[in-house]
Amino acid sequence: MAVTCVFGAQWGDEGKGKIVDFLAKEADLVVRYQGGANAGHTIRIGAERFALRLVPSGVLQGATGVIANGVILDAGVLRGELEGLAERGFALADSLKVSDRAHLVLPFHGPLDRALDGSRNDLWRNDTTGRGISTCAGDKYRYEGFRVADLLSERVRRDRLAYLVERGNAMLRGLGAEPIDAAAAIAGVESWVEFLRPFACDTGKLLRDAQKAGQRILLEGAQAALLDVDFGTYPFVSASSTGVNGIPAGTGLPLRRLDRALAVAKAYTTRVGSLAGPFPTREEGQVGEQMQERGREFGTVTGRRRRCGWFDAVSVRHVCETNGVDALALTKIDVLAGLGPLKLCVGYEIDGRTIDTFPADVDLLARCTPVYREVAGFDGDLSGARTPDDLPAGARAYVAAIEEEIGVPVEIISVGPERTETVIVDAR
Repeated sequence: MAVTCVFGAQWGDEGKGKIVDFLAKEADLVVRYQGGANAGHTIRIGAERFALRLVPSGVLQGATGVIANGVILDAGVLRGELEGLAERGFALADSLKVSDRAHLVLPFHGPLDRALDGSRNDLWRNDTTGRGISTCAGDKYRYEGFRVADLLSERVRRDRLAYLVERGNAMLRGLGAEPIDAAAAIAGVESWVEFLRPFACDTGKLLRDAQKAGQRILLEGAQAALLDVDFGTYPFVSASSTGVNGIPAGTGLPLRRLDRALAVAKAYTTRVGSLAGPFPTREEGQVGEQMQERGREFGTVTGRRRRCGWFDAVSVRHVCETNGVDALALTKIDVLAGLGPLKLCVGYEIDGRTIDTFPADVDLLARCTPVYREVAGFDGDLSGARTPDDLPAGARAYVAAIEEEIGVPVEIISVGPERTETVIVDAR
């Protein structure tokens, strides 16, 4: 397909980076269209491991990387990321484009993010990464944002930057937090000018022209659809439209140009952090601990422990329906080998009744008890599988049960972290 979107179908950490990297060998451009440096995509190539936060995953396959206007851009993180990649043989000076409409994380955004979250009570604390994403996004919608184009305009930079930093400090003082050093902050932001100038362009026009020319475009989502600001577990969400709905506003590429939507889900469910947000299928006992240990469930960016539990077909079906998903990529099925009978959540029990839809009320969701369908387990090392027939019969039955419950075919199955440890299922 000429234009394909890949995004997460759960609460993040599904292995999107690996799937994007795998598909990018046939892409001309790979595009980050939302999120920011608060999430990371991990890619394994042989013995090497790459953790990318802003650079699109497909650049490791030689595709042109595009950071589109919907991304909340931390220029300091991007500079460090590019320097690290260059040291490892991936110099991207000529193969990365950054939208001049992307909003920049300013030095006060991170402290303000942390101060705001710290001011909330325990029930509503978001467990933020503190990277300044939500506060930068808030400024964007209050008409007080600062874009790449504003940075590169000497007049706009002179007129707005000092004002914005002082306003940020006023908000920090109002929350009882320490203000930042305004002069140092302004000097730091001004150091981004010559760094970003070579990359900056109208990426919306770039993408529209590429689509008209028949180039293959791979759109890479960050975070995941259950963290979507509209359709996720609000307020325990991210500050953007994380699924297909974020594409037109986040790229300038009309949604009607999208050919295919591929959602990525783990064969089980995880959610980062110890408290923030409901998680109906969480397993706190031995099974959850085994999933966490085998799956190495710690955040790519934060290192925070992820809660683990059984696959929630109710929430994934909700994601597939709200995003018009064509197919699913299922990752980490190898982690379930040897865990005995496997469970799929196919409904929720709440207040004496059973529902099969995903509620908007997070208090209601937190009180839901999962209704499980049990599927026989499987054993063995799956890492050598390259076709469906290479998988144990029990693994194939588990995949078929997921397809039946969510109503979407599974077309890619990841059986290990490395690029080649992937099974392609013939399209049906």
